[in-house]
Amino acid sequence: MSQHLLKLTALALGAVLAACAAPASAVRPSVMTIEEGFVDNGGVLIYFKSVGRGPPLVIVHGGPGASHDYLLPNVYRLATSYRLVFIDERGSGRSPRLEDTRQYTVEKMADDVEAVRVALQLGKIALLGHSYGGVVVQAYAFKYQDHLSHLILGSTFSSTRELNAGLARMKQAMPAEQRARVEALEQAGLFGKGASWEHGRYPEEYARLAWGVGYFPNLYGARPDPNYDPLPGNTTNSWELYRTMWGSHGEFVVDGNLTEVEWVDRLPEIKVATLILVGDHDESDPAMSREMTTRIAGSKLVVLPNSGHMTFVDQPDLFVKAITDFVR
Repeated sequence: MSQHLLKLTALALGAVLAACAAPASAVRPSVMTIEEGFVDNGGVLIYFKSVGRGPPLVIVHGGPGASHDYLLPNVYRLATSYRLVFIDERGSGRSPRLEDTRQYTVEKMADDVEAVRVALQLGKIALLGHSYGGVVVQAYAFKYQDHLSHLILGSTFSSTRELNAGLARMKQAMPAEQRARVEALEQAGLFGKGASWEHGRYPEEYARLAWGVGYFPNLYGARPDPNYDPLPGNTTNSWELYRTMWGSHGEFVVDGNLTEVEWVDRLPEIKVATLILVGDHDESDPAMSREMTTRIAGSKLVVLPNSGHMTFVDQPDLFVKAITDFVR
């Protein structure tokens, strides 16, 4: 064999060995495109954003009156396993506000989820609701259970009375001087203050005390967001919706139309596979999640350690693993 042929053979053998030695996990990078649009549900426009590949996982945000944005970018990690479909509830985020605030109800928001499922031809869906969104997906399960493959209840509640008891404990845990200031602001009335454009929302002092001093210890644990600021939510929240549903007497009591949510005795109606996620010092008291687990037959409870309400920020690996293991 000539020297030239020997050299070519050696090069070819080296290439084969190098290919064999390449890590099995090496994959070619790919692009995930984002689809967005609106679903027209009887004249009510519901914004949606879709990304990822796999079976559909529809995600409903909290608030009420927030948007899906606070779930990002952390929850995007699920897009490698599922087609994620985020929605902005009616009157929230990119979904236009409604003139008639009587249209802001949990049941109507559950109907909006169904409209998105039908319009996007998703078939059976896994459905994840975080915080107030967990209330919406419970209402969906009561009405549209046949369209569910899995239900995921994240840091949520089934009883407003129980939620109010937890909120009262959070308020009581505030430093005495700051708690007294919160109560003074509440007694003076929280709305109609400041410039005309500020009349419909909290005074900045109250927002900082309630969402900062009051809430922060129960929002984060392992990885508190270094950019967290309670004030931006005071101008991005959908206030007409929020006051209709939560109420007008402050953060530590729900007395709007969410008082209709007393569903503990209805939970046994849910027969679909259910995962319940909660942080170990969650704003939504973990005792409520434990009670929900006892009421939904065959449900699974995962309590994420060193985690507050924002479980997907505090414990992103455990959050993703809990969902992928469950839905798989």
